[in-house]
Amino acid sequence: MNIVGKSIAKIDGMAIATGKPVYTDDLASKDALIVKILRSPHAHAKIKNIDIKRALMIEGVECVLTYKDVPDTRFTLAGQSYPEPSPYDRLILEDTVRYVGDEVAIIAAIDEKTAVKAMRMIKVEYEVLEPVLDFEKATESNVLVHDNHRHTNFDIGMNREKNIVSTHNYTKGDVDKVMNDCDIVVEESYYTQPQLHGMMETYRSYNYLDHMGRLVVVSSTQIPFHVRRHLSRALNIPSSKIRVIKPRIGGGFGGKQTACVEIFSAIVTLKTGKPAKIIYDRRETLNCSTSRHAMKLNVKIGATKEGIIKVIDIDAISDTGAYGEHASTTFGLVGEKTMPMYNKLEASRFKGHVVYTNKMPAGAFRGYGASQGCFAVESTINVLASKLNIDPTEIRLKNIVKEGETSFAYDKTLNSVDLERCIQKGKELIKWDEKYPCKKLENGKVRSVGMSLTMQGSGIAGIDTASAEIKLNDDGNYTLLVGSTDMGTGSDTILAQMACEILETTMDKITVIAADTDVVPYDPGSYASSTTYVTGMAVVKAATELREKIIKVGAERLNIDKEYVEFDGERVFTDSEDISLFEIAVDFTVGPQKNQLIGYASHGSPVSPPPFIAGFVETEIDEETGKVEIIDYVAVVDCGTVINKNLARIQVEGGIVQGIGMAMFEEVRYTDSGQMDTNTFMQYKMPARCDVGNIIVDFVETHEPTGPFGAKSVGEVVLNTPLPAIQESVFNGTGVRINTLPITPEKIFIEMNK
Repeated sequence: MNIVGKSIAKIDGMAIATGKPVYTDDLASKDALIVKILRSPHAHAKIKNIDIKRALMIEGVECVLTYKDVPDTRFTLAGQSYPEPSPYDRLILEDTVRYVGDEVAIIAAIDEKTAVKAMRMIKVEYEVLEPVLDFEKATESNVLVHDNHRHTNFDIGMNREKNIVSTHNYTKGDVDKVMNDCDIVVEESYYTQPQLHGMMETYRSYNYLDHMGRLVVVSSTQIPFHVRRHLSRALNIPSSKIRVIKPRIGGGFGGKQTACVEIFSAIVTLKTGKPAKIIYDRRETLNCSTSRHAMKLNVKIGATKEGIIKVIDIDAISDTGAYGEHASTTFGLVGEKTMPMYNKLEASRFKGHVVYTNKMPAGAFRGYGASQGCFAVESTINVLASKLNIDPTEIRLKNIVKEGETSFAYDKTLNSVDLERCIQKGKELIKWDEKYPCKKLENGKVRSVGMSLTMQGSGIAGIDTASAEIKLNDDGNYTLLVGSTDMGTGSDTILAQMACEILETTMDKITVIAADTDVVPYDPGSYASSTTYVTGMAVVKAATELREKIIKVGAERLNIDKEYVEFDGERVFTDSEDISLFEIAVDFTVGPQKNQLIGYASHGSPVSPPPFIAGFVETEIDEETGKVEIIDYVAVVDCGTVINKNLARIQVEGGIVQGIGMAMFEEVRYTDSGQMDTNTFMQYKMPARCDVGNIIVDFVETHEPTGPFGAKSVGEVVLNTPLPAIQESVFNGTGVRINTLPITPEKIFIEMNK
């Protein structure tokens, strides 16, 4: 291959580095109204009275909206294809507030100072209600977070009277019998914390009415087509009257798979007829958007004394906070993206609930439930290895799924997997055999190693379908139109590489137009690790169709059957004659043919082939303080054919840093009244470059027959392995296991000194 597999620089890389790309706020008109939100100071309360008269008297205030002024159609903000599995449990504004930060009123003014002044003039009388703050006690609480019916498009096991959003119960085989027959059973409980989004560009949206009176939404979003549907439902206007444009995005990580802000500025524009924009500050981004779902997971594993894993049993509870975005789907991945890796099973079970609480809502976050499941299952396998005195790498080599097998759990047929080579290569890179389990240093510190495996998916099987269009222009160059959203990942570059490979052209001859709902074909958006795998295959199909058209018309011009001509990207030719691509382009755009050559295709996959990673870490621990430093982190990735190694490596490195953050640093704390205590970067610690050590990334390439050029995804799987690997390394160095994330020096010190 000439283009695919090459480490081509991002097509917008230099522009980003020099500050040229246009982000949402860059596109906002200078006269746009500034939108601010008055938020609840209470975790749970009824609004008895709200007085906006003084706010409306301030010069420069255009409108103040309360629950009395907005539509009463319930909706979800989850970026999922219709019919969404997430419950319709939101209103734009409501007379009940369900977490500290919930929206009470929308204020629009000519500038920020005026909007803030008006916001402070609003007087609200609350009836403060008892909140539900402990998600483990939510099902037994007498307090209901949602006290009346909530619509679901299909049965997700909701039991609102017990604060249950969804119920999950997957069983295969006789779990109890197999467990009783095992030589050894290990059981552990784990807690994973909410994790906050710290993308560089906070949530923001800008709106105006075009010359036809249509609502135009410019938004930093991963899901432009889903945003259009949300707005249509929430605002009671046809989706044909809405256009959503996604410019450059300063990071998303799943947070922008939830439409946090677009509705507030949109309703201001509809009410006033004027442009409006809303920009969340950092505190709002951390406190009033969505986080990762906090979970408690109890894992029980049974095995033979030789280390053959016979049964895995997971019982979990997930905290979705005040609203149910992505509640059931993130939870399902806890089991679905962990147990299929181990294929000597005779029984498996995953069950539990997702519950409402009066805390900030949870939503999509890179890893999407698989991260929590990976921490619990992989940590328990490490416990099993320790109990059996078997090297953690060896116990996995005895149990991992092999290529061509159908996994016992969830019946997934795996056409591409080489976990064995991932493990072996990772062992070599970390020098596992020399370092396992630990070495005491002369300075009183100890160095130790740990490891884990993980899997994810590539798109949503049988649901999400992407489309792509590519056309030959009059100058012999191409325009590629896709609905996927490049949020810094380099997906526009990768999709262009695929088109170039099919059309045998160079990157400079393809212009990528992306994520404008009026211009590009439908795409669900960039989430579920779908862009390379799903949208990529749509691009391959579309480019192939265009290539066939070029060959066909070129052969006709040469008066020869198309089977006897070739195409090299520049000309259609035989041994004796040819016609250039430029001549064909002119003929079929401005020339006599006037029938522009276009390739169009859609693609949805019935399967979601998993990528895999073997992750290894070496840590240095100060036994006097419990402080842990990352020395080396090694990730060996099987993501099928690697389309662009530089971009894939950056994806892996970034995900590992986020995983290290979740494992060691990031902690959300609430007061007894439900106020988030960690809603600034002063209190919420994300890892900096000095905190993550040396990150080493390598690839084991396999060929996925259902993916473009054999590719699978790489975007989400990269976050998961640091959680159990670091926990195991700490155990190997200190003899203590920290089952509640994050693994902080304080927790290690206390456990070591019990």
